[in-house]
Amino acid sequence: MSHSSPQTLLTAWNLRPVKQRGQNFLKESSTAEMIVVRSALSQKDIVLEIGAGLGALTVPLAQRVSKVYALEKDSRLIKLLKTELLVHQCNNAVVLCDDILKVGIDLLATENKRNLVIAGNLPYNISSQILVRLIHNRQFIDRAILMFQTEMARRITALPGSKIYGRLTPMLRYCADTTIIANIKAQMFYPKPRVDSQVLSINFHRDPRYPARDEALLFQVIKAAFSKRRKTLKNSLSGSQLHIASNNDLPEGIFQINVATAQHFLKQAGIDPQRRAETLSVEEFVKLSDCVKEYIIG
Repeated sequence: MSHSSPQTLLTAWNLRPVKQRGQNFLKESSTAEMIVVRSALSQKDIVLEIGAGLGALTVPLAQRVSKVYALEKDSRLIKLLKTELLVHQCNNAVVLCDDILKVGIDLLATENKRNLVIAGNLPYNISSQILVRLIHNRQFIDRAILMFQTEMARRITALPGSKIYGRLTPMLRYCADTTIIANIKAQMFYPKPRVDSQVLSINFHRDPRYPARDEALLFQVIKAAFSKRRKTLKNSLSGSQLHIASNNDLPEGIFQINVATAQHFLKQAGIDPQRRAETLSVEEFVKLSDCVKEYIIG
């Protein structure tokens, strides 16, 4: 049974898409089927779907995997979504009216005694926040199959030296391999967005290739390096504050980087202070953060 068009469903339920929530619904069930097939999911997988919406992706997911948690923040859509899943006999789909930035990813993985696969069409305005949350919760996630606006997808997959290589790129590359599995034209959505989309498969590593001595510190150093991206590393790092959490090595507090300490860290890491953040590889960011840690420990 094919999925009803979003226009038909929304009209029948007297609903309208909310632009502020980035609601663009897939029009063709064949597109959703293609994404699920290319995702190479199996009957063993437990999927947490972000923004289930009208169920276009939820239905083919449920038909292929063991269980789907269909997460939808918009309470107006919940009854419609549940009805669609009932019509398509998706008895293994659990609808949750919740926010991906708040839902207990760890609790769902623990409850099922299995790491999750995350799937979904991400709203542009919070896609960065969602990715950061997934990175921090990756011990409970095997991989993520996510649709982004093409501009965002290109930033995520950019190589060092590219103008669009930003903070998220080395953070994600530190702990995952990312591949493009589909390109989706804007006309495949209702309402039609201004830009095309790409579906990325993000496979999280059990162990990073270049493990940092302090991962939380690494991510802060990356953020500081990109804080003034048009400036040299020496200048972008100086004036930054690192919030140090209490652990076995470091006392809790704030460490202020000045020009002299920034110059010292970069020299110790073998990085030219005149370079810019977008030219650094993951390995270089790890070396830099390890030098910062060494200095703070004293």
